[in-house]
Amino acid sequence: MSMQSRLLPTHPAVKGKVCAMLSIRDLRIDPACLGKKILVDIAPFYVYTPEKKRTDVIQGYRYTVALPDLHLEKISVKIDGNQLIEKADGYPEVEFNGFEMRAYQDDKKNVLFTAKAESVVLVNPGKKPS
Repeated sequence: MSMQSRLLPTHPAVKGKVCAMLSIRDLRIDPACLGKKILVDIAPFYVYTPEKKRTDVIQGYRYTVALPDLHLEKISVKIDGNQLIEKADGYPEVEFNGFEMRAYQDDKKNVLFTAKAESVVLVNPGKKPS
């Protein structure tokens, strides 16, 4: 057995071939496991130059939501383009269309999350937020 085959996992369906390791970036989080999403903030995010300097051009908006089913943990969801809803009084429930969330590791090996969507809508637009 070669050193490489002892270090990398093999899959039985690929007999005799070495498979690449699963990367944390390949994992996707099922939006259903997050439960309700309560809007707490809306803020723009900007275009950056190749030199990593922020410009004054708004690329889209970041919708920060609290997750009551997860002890009010917060996540920010980026949506490119114009602001799609206004921040209402109170804390309305929202839903995201085309929602994707994934995990990644930073330089210090901390596991972090990033989320994006195609659009956002109020769940009960006629209901007064609580």
